[in-house]
Amino acid sequence: MKKTVLLLSSLFAGFGAFAQDSTSTTPGKFTFSGYMDTYYLGNFNNPKSQSNLGLNGSGVGNARAFDQKAGQFGIGLIQAKATYTADKVDAVMDLTFGTFADLGNYGNNVGLLGTPGSTALAIKQAYIVFKATPKLSFTAGQFGTHIGYEVIDAPVNYNYSLSNLFNNGPFYHIGLKAQYAFSDRAYLMLGVVNNVDNLVDNNKKKGLIGQFFFSPVSGWNVYLNGIISNEASQDVTGVKADDASYSLFDLTTTYQITSKFYLGLNAATGSQKGDYQGVGGPSTSKSWGGVAVYTNYAFTDKFGLGLRYETFDNKNGARALTDAAGNGASVNSITITGNITAADGHVLLKPELRLDSYSANKFEKNDGSLTKSQTTLGMAAIFKF
Repeated sequence: MKKTVLLLSSLFAGFGAFAQDSTSTTPGKFTFSGYMDTYYLGNFNNPKSQSNLGLNGSGVGNARAFDQKAGQFGIGLIQAKATYTADKVDAVMDLTFGTFADLGNYGNNVGLLGTPGSTALAIKQAYIVFKATPKLSFTAGQFGTHIGYEVIDAPVNYNYSLSNLFNNGPFYHIGLKAQYAFSDRAYLMLGVVNNVDNLVDNNKKKGLIGQFFFSPVSGWNVYLNGIISNEASQDVTGVKADDASYSLFDLTTTYQITSKFYLGLNAATGSQKGDYQGVGGPSTSKSWGGVAVYTNYAFTDKFGLGLRYETFDNKNGARALTDAAGNGASVNSITITGNITAADGHVLLKPELRLDSYSANKFEKNDGSLTKSQTTLGMAAIFKF
């Protein structure tokens, strides 16, 4: 608690410095952007449920984050993003709609009155950036997580389907963070947030987030990320908030080896114990982790090919990734994705082949039997502006 108070005091002291010098010398700039995507994925297992999710103990699978439908067309996400930029302040209002938006913002699906379908569900990001000095800035509001290699936005990721590291979160935070740039090749971010992937704070504790970025040489970026949070539900009888913890530490690094050849890596390890967000669980700590390697090559300015290999270990059962019996599991995934640019850069076509192989039976076949693996093949079409 003392660490949280000290960090908050430092952040608000910085806000005071900003307030003393808030004059702007040039007019602000307003921009509007967005995208929409649609996809079709065929599943070689031909599951009766027409789902890529597989099964778990409760009958609802968790093998994919967003591209859940098999053998049918689907709409992904529709984004409308407004940004205001000035000398002393930036503001971002990022709204999303569709099934992918619901999944990525799941902690906002119940409003403050306890009713489902809250308008907060459409808010992907809504934050203000105060620029106290050219080196120091403060961000307040709801913002996407700093953890991980991939993001929710389909045009930004090279692969269309999302990794298991992404699927197991976190997705977003609500709070206050400060960032200080030591140079154009190094900065430090520290912040205080309500908790992990939730509209409102589920207890009186606050989570701490951090990121250290440095670029050893031109084209090579390294991000060291972390979050430590108490996720206990305050109203669970007999469970103290101090008995539930969540921590995640993450390394993300990218290297543009040549103008055509790109390499990336994401490695993460996490742990949790106790009553995680009211779900319940033992007091002993459970861990999970994974590694994903990314590479892509641009054959021309309009066509490229990328490969992602990932291994994810949840055999302790800490996260939602399980086998068909509901037990913790591990998975190895290989994804090959093409990137085709058309219509003066406004349309991206992403043909994709993906193989997921679990440590135990996970996926259903058309005859009702189970298997450890599934292979999907499909195409995503993305329009951006």
